[in-house]
Formats: sequence, structure tokens, C-alpha cells
Amino acid sequence: MKRLRITDPGFDKAIRRIVEDRRESDENVTSDVAEILQRVKARGDEALSEYTHRFDDHQLTEDGDWQVDLAACKAAFDALDPELRDALTLAADRIRAYHQAQLPTDRDETDQAGVRLGARWRPVDAAGLYVPGGRAAYPSSLLMNAIPAKVAGVERLAVVTPTPGGRTNPLVLAAAHVAGVDEVWRIGGAQAIAALAYGTQRIRRVDVITGPGNAWVAEAKRQLFGVVGIDMVAGPSEILVIADGANDPDWIAADLLSQAEHDPDAQSILITDDAQFAEQVEDRVDVQCAMLRTGKVARQSWDDHGVMIVVDNLDQAIPLANALAAEHVELAVSDPEPFIEGIRHVGSLFIGRMAPEAVGDYVAGPNHVLPTGRRARFSSGLSVLDFMKRTSFIELGAEALAAIGPAAVALAHAEGLEAHARSIELRLK
Repeated sequence: MKRLRITDPGFDKAIRRIVEDRRESDENVTSDVAEILQRVKARGDEALSEYTHRFDDHQLTEDGDWQVDLAACKAAFDALDPELRDALTLAADRIRAYHQAQLPTDRDETDQAGVRLGARWRPVDAAGLYVPGGRAAYPSSLLMNAIPAKVAGVERLAVVTPTPGGRTNPLVLAAAHVAGVDEVWRIGGAQAIAALAYGTQRIRRVDVITGPGNAWVAEAKRQLFGVVGIDMVAGPSEILVIADGANDPDWIAADLLSQAEHDPDAQSILITDDAQFAEQVEDRVDVQCAMLRTGKVARQSWDDHGVMIVVDNLDQAIPLANALAAEHVELAVSDPEPFIEGIRHVGSLFIGRMAPEAVGDYVAGPNHVLPTGRRARFSSGLSVLDFMKRTSFIELGAEALAAIGPAAVALAHAEGLEAHARSIELRLK
């Protein structure tokens, strides 16, 4: 874990190294993924079956081996402990309500030149959702991906999820029922992404693929962007906590570990103006790590990528936060408003001492699929817009064309595109 003071002589250089550190897998997966994609494209279900047997020890033979019956999803939901069932329903309701407010409106207007202009928003026909089944299975992630698609109006939602040994996660199936997905396929990895993008004998292709996964899944999405739309190429989780000394160090330690426990490459950063408080938080991180079932992963993440930064005053945290462009930023300070205004690059903000990032992962409402790897500088979290497309339209009568057409003719001639100019000139005559 790195300890930095803003007064250190090499502080600027150290921050640059942290900002530029990608923390993404250094395994050479590009060529392996390219081969998988090509084989699935060429051989379809046959290749899927081979890869599933090889990687998941699951034999795809009968239809029931390939696909989970939606009745099994409902049964999994009905079998949940009532408290957990209510929690899943509450999360879904809040996610749905938040994303319904994101729906864009169509435009249709006529300007002063008499030109009718506008745009229509329409959902894609089909979306594919990847749900991990390796290190951990996340029903919350299924809700966060599926519900915005349904709100957008997507008619067909196909979930792919690895089922090692043929075993399904009942919580994932229950979440699929709550979200209203249409298909659940027992396949995972880069081969599942290829199946969604290209289609196979059993699986129809989709238009957009979203959802988190390992390095092979991320690379498959990267290589297939353009064949299909994707949400983003996600990397390891990140959290930046900006905290003053009035916080409970146990709370802040738990917040830092909430992301560290995801992945050994996850990163947790604390910025504070109280050096003694930083030491207290560090002590509590050590104590809590020893108590966590995920402690081994959290410990490695904290040791390898954790950072504690002591500043002279918390105003100095704002430019640091913008440089780090973290996935999550917590503002555990007495007056968060200046930080809300000043921090421009962040996936999602958590405001105040009673707003831990973890509540956003489950029940707050906004999407927890957020840009990582400093990509918050130019991208946003998943929304209904990722499952929609905008089509503009233009309508002109003779008078409207007479008003603006000559300018278009002049520009077409200037660009040397005579057919462009002629298509307008003929109408003007």
C-alpha cells in the first residue's frame, strides 16, 4: 500500500504513475480470444459445446443442457427466503424507477426556414447480457443490466452465464425472473460473447452486448465492437474515498475493502487531510481484512494497489479526483457541495457520511455498471440509452429547399461532389 503526502518532493510523479497504471490483465489473451471468436463464427454450436466442456466441465447435449427453462427461474425466485425475495424485489423496483426517468423524448419541429426536423428514439431489437459465474455470481449485476434494457423497450433479452459442472446459481435465476429476461443460456467466456454477436444454430444474434466478465470476456467484447454494440470494456473495480477526520475509521476501512474484495487488481484510495485518521483507517483495514471470507483477495488488492494520500486541506482532493477519474467516489466530508461541483470525472458520486458505495451496488437505483480505468474522463455508466438508438428525420417542401438548398449546392461544388450538387439543383429548377 502506497502512503503519499502532498508535500512529498516526488508527489506529482507518484500520482502520475498511479493514474497511468492500467491494472488490467497482462496476460496475452488477444490471440486466444481471436481464435475462439473465429471458431464459434465458423462452427457455431459445435464449437460452443467443445469450449463449454473444456472450460466448464459441462456437456451440452440435450436442449435442457443448453438453456435454463424460465419456469426454473420463477421457481428459484419463489424458493428464496422471504427477506431475500423482498430485497431483490425492492432493488429491482428502485432500479426500474430510476431508469424510467432516463427515457429520452422524441423531437418534431419546423424551423424558420420551413424545414421539418426531428428525431425518434427506438430500442434495439435484441440484447445479450453476460452474467459471470466464476469468482462470484452477482444477481445484482443481472438486474442492473437487464432492467434498463427492458425499460428501453428491448423485446428479446438473452442472458449467457457459465454453469460449471452444470450447476446454476439460484440467486441469478431468481434475478432473471424479476428482471423479465427471455432466455438464459448455460454458456460463458469469450465463446458466449461470440455466440451472441454472430449467432449459432441455437442462439440468435443480438444487437447489443452488456455485462461484466473476466479478461477473455472483456477482450471478446473489444474485438467484436462494430459487429455488435457494447456497453464498455470494464476493468478492475475502483473506489476513491475523500474523508475528513470526523469519520469513524471503521466505516471508511469497510468502504475501502468493499471494492478491494472484488478482485486482486481492484484499487482503493483514501484522500484525507488528517494524518492520524489515515493511520487509524490503515489499522482498521488490517483488522477487518483478517475477518473477511474474502480477506485473501482484499489483502492482495490493498497491498498491491491501495493508496493513502494526506493533503494539507481537502480542497486539494478535487484536482486529484479529476486526475484519477475513479469509478466510485465517496464524499465523507462535512460540506460535500464544493466537491460535487468541482469533481468532473467520476463514474458515480456517493455524497455524505451515510452513503457508502455498497448501497449503490444494490438498492439505490442508479446503475452500478460504471467506467473504470480512468475512462470516466469520457464515458458514463450504463443507462437506457445503451439499448436505444436515435434516428433523425428531415422533411422539406419546395419553399424550404429554395431557402437552404443554394448553400448546400455551393458547399457540394466546393467539395468537388458534382452529383451531390446536381441532386439539389435539379429540384431547385
